[in-house]
Amino acid sequence: MSETAGEPEDLLDRLKRGDEDALARLFSQHRDRLWRMVSFRMDRRLLGRVDPDDVLQEAYLAAAQRLRHYGADSSPSPFVWLRMIAMQTLTDVYRHHLGAQMRDADREVALQGRDNPPTTSASLAALLVGRFTSPSQAAARAETLDQVERAIAAMEPLDQEVLALRHFEELTNSEVAEVLGIQQKAASIRYVRAIRRLKAVLSELPGFFEG
Repeated sequence: MSETAGEPEDLLDRLKRGDEDALARLFSQHRDRLWRMVSFRMDRRLLGRVDPDDVLQEAYLAAAQRLRHYGADSSPSPFVWLRMIAMQTLTDVYRHHLGAQMRDADREVALQGRDNPPTTSASLAALLVGRFTSPSQAAARAETLDQVERAIAAMEPLDQEVLALRHFEELTNSEVAEVLGIQQKAASIRYVRAIRRLKAVLSELPGFFEG
């Protein structure tokens, strides 16, 4: 059986015909990836107030409502389509809980006109500090987190997003290209450049790589 974009052809055909069982199967297959994305993008101000599972439940209902439109020629790959809906759902959650705080200039990431949750630099910083800060350095964790977030925020928004998609959401290069609307070669070049820049900005933080 041939496959398209990593999905069995018969499943794709059923999805395009509006088959809800196909949607349920597809969502189940990608649930772990979607959960990782929602958890990664979750603003720290929402921790303890919003459960990623609840966001995914809302995203599934939204996907079911939009299923009849999926068969258009311009439709993205199934996973990218589900991820887009999950991102839009998360954005709605942000607006509901944070309201005007969504517009804080120092937290907003405007990426090619996309209306995404503005948390890339904060999310990247939290994961990096979590990975490189040992328990013995707990007292300095808050200060380190602030320094790393400011360093990452100084990078270009697109470079931040490429890092987030490839390194933390673990999207393939082709998926990154599709999400960002760029060529795969350009996505690959962006990723290599972003990694180089990330290492450069983090190397300026005293003792970071020793942590």
